Order: sequence, then C-alpha cells, then structure tokens
Amino acid sequence: MQRVWRYVVLGAVMSLPMACKKAPTPAEIAAHAAKGYYDQLLAGKYEDFVAGTYMPYKIPDSYRKQLEDNARMFVAQQEQEHRGIKKVKILDAKADTLKHVANVYLIFEYGDSTREEVCVPMVEKKGVWYTR
Repeated sequence: MQRVWRYVVLGAVMSLPMACKKAPTPAEIAAHAAKGYYDQLLAGKYEDFVAGTYMPYKIPDSYRKQLEDNARMFVAQQEQEHRGIKKVKILDAKADTLKHVANVYLIFEYGDSTREEVCVPMVEKKGVWYTR
C-alpha cells in the first residue's frame, strides 16, 4: 500500500502546472495529495484511501477493515443524500513547514448540484503527505 501512495503523490506533484517553472510549494504538494486520496475514495479504492491516513503505529487488521468499511459507508451515504460526490477540486491550502502540517481546503461537487467546502488536515512524514 505504501508504495502505491508514493506513486499517487509523485503523480500528483508531476501534474502540477509547469508553466511557472518553479518547484511546487509544500502547500501545493499537500493539496494534490489530499485530492488524490479523495479521488481514490471515489474510485472505490477504500484500502488505498485508508493507507493515505497517517497512523504512527501499526494498527490491527480488524481496525484497518473497520476504517475501510467506514469509508465505504461514507461514500454510500453521500450517494443517498446528494447523488454522490461527482468531483473533488482544490480550493486552497496552507502549510506550516516548521511543523510539517497543512490544512487543505477541498470542494466536493455533488450529483444534486450542491457543493461543500471541507478542510482536510494533513501531516508530512518522511517526505510523504498523509491525511490526519
């Protein structure tokens, strides 16, 4: 799982606009990582979504399964209440580089034409951004 997410994050960073020819900021990297995790969730890749959550210690398989089931239930609930999340967009991101944390603001666009802004707290460990 860990290896999969490194490729997701690498792909997200590489997809950042290259017109400005400067290195992406930590906030931009965190934002694209957060969006990538939610894109995995919407694609039904619940294991990958949970793997993108920072856990400082190894967790039991039974707890990991519960987290995956919770992710599945969240998607089903959004489908029932809003005809699903159809698109995730990055609105903004603020990073504290000294503490290796960021808040990423995403917009969920629902199937019923409503939108919701959500804040996704992120933490960076060993060069990889994870949701908290």
